[in-house]
Amino acid sequence: MPSDLVIVYHRQPYEEVEVDGKIVLRENKSPNGIVPTLKSFFGAVDRGSWVAWKLAEDPANPDFEPVIEITDDFGTYSVTRLPLSAAQVREFYHVTSKEAFWPILHSFKEKYNYDRVEWPNFREVNWAFAEAAAREAAHGALVWVHDYNLWLVPGYLRKLRPDVRIAFFHHTPFPAADMFNVLPWRREIVESLLACDDVGFHIPRYAENFASVARSLCDVVVAARAPVPPHLYSDGTALSERGVPKALSYEGRQVTLSVTPVGVDVGFIEDRARRPETDARVKEIREDLGEAQLILSVGRTDYTKGGVEQLASFGRLLEAHPELHGKVRLMHVSVSANKNMTIYSDIQGEIEQAAGQINGRYGRLDWQPVALISQAIPFEELVSYYRAADVAWITPLADGMNLVCKEFVAARTDDDGVLVLSEFAGAAVELHQAVITNPFSNRSMDTAILHALTMPAEERVSRMRQLRETVRTYDVKAWGNAVRDSHDHAGGASVRSVPQTAA
Repeated sequence: MPSDLVIVYHRQPYEEVEVDGKIVLRENKSPNGIVPTLKSFFGAVDRGSWVAWKLAEDPANPDFEPVIEITDDFGTYSVTRLPLSAAQVREFYHVTSKEAFWPILHSFKEKYNYDRVEWPNFREVNWAFAEAAAREAAHGALVWVHDYNLWLVPGYLRKLRPDVRIAFFHHTPFPAADMFNVLPWRREIVESLLACDDVGFHIPRYAENFASVARSLCDVVVAARAPVPPHLYSDGTALSERGVPKALSYEGRQVTLSVTPVGVDVGFIEDRARRPETDARVKEIREDLGEAQLILSVGRTDYTKGGVEQLASFGRLLEAHPELHGKVRLMHVSVSANKNMTIYSDIQGEIEQAAGQINGRYGRLDWQPVALISQAIPFEELVSYYRAADVAWITPLADGMNLVCKEFVAARTDDDGVLVLSEFAGAAVELHQAVITNPFSNRSMDTAILHALTMPAEERVSRMRQLRETVRTYDVKAWGNAVRDSHDHAGGASVRSVPQTAA
């Protein structure tokens, strides 16, 4: 049965777990992962489909089920799984997406490597996604494609199904032309994106950068501009823009550029933050700390997250302020993004070395300044640490949005705690009351963390209340409604606003 809405995303919309030797499909348990949010859109259409890839030992195996039906809290929808071999996944995702695209998207030109890229494989995988979406889509349906590893899907899909409406959303930064145009396939990528009806970004800077890239490569005209709304402008931060392009004209078509920063499920987080068992766990954590202040840092093990730079700042803080010895602890959570990739294992090694040096130099039998956690923490436990922490220290060198900082704010039902946030995280343009810092500046980093540790209670509460108002107003439901509006204004399939069910 053809679908009114087809979501194209590399991840499957559930978790596969083995129970008693059998594979069982379970609801995705991440409260702020993008998957539950996307599935909420199926509640607004008569029929929905999801297209993803699945690792297959033998993609030609006739027993492989390419299409399955799913019924969960979000309704009944079909899932098309594209069988990819281990070699295809490695070339498509680990090499092309992570070694070539990822560093350029985050403006780390020195990490860029395209020598190993097999571009025909990337085209082949994207073509398979486009074909699957074309098969699933009803006439005039909305096909919503997600993220940079599916850049070529819109162009292929436009040729296969000129009747459908195509939307695309970037979950990463989009860099300026002098960075993006390092990619040898730049024109092919941009022409594909210009086949969309709507291209979405988290913040105005990324939309501005995309328009600049498109104008540098194609005969594109900015058809409409608008002032940036006040809640997306923070004076003096690195990613702020005063105006934003709203539409591009290309080859007789108009492409809408939408800016919709993704939020978190505030109700879900607040519910867990207020539970009695959370209160009990927070009390335990605080008792273990004694009079010491807790700084919490949470992120993936990735060179874009600034973990090594942050630890260096903490070391300088302890060197310059011996009065803090025994009075402050850093819980640094750095979870490996992909253990099979050398570049991430190298960063993990640097982080472990930096933490070890700090503990070796300043640690005592009764006090270790750094607790390094390299495994994922269950979300309920993480909420307890959000509640117990005096400071959340979130300082990526580049980040499309960063939801950890919004989770921290949502969890602070006590209206206390300080958020120190990199001005190079997309969230910085929204979270104006955070202590904003420049992770490329030693002075800025060191001053910011010291300010957070010594901030008076009245200022802490004032800042946090304003942060919580922002995070609550622009939560994940608001993001969903804003996306629906942008699709409708682009002439896409009308998807009415519906409330999201928490995962």
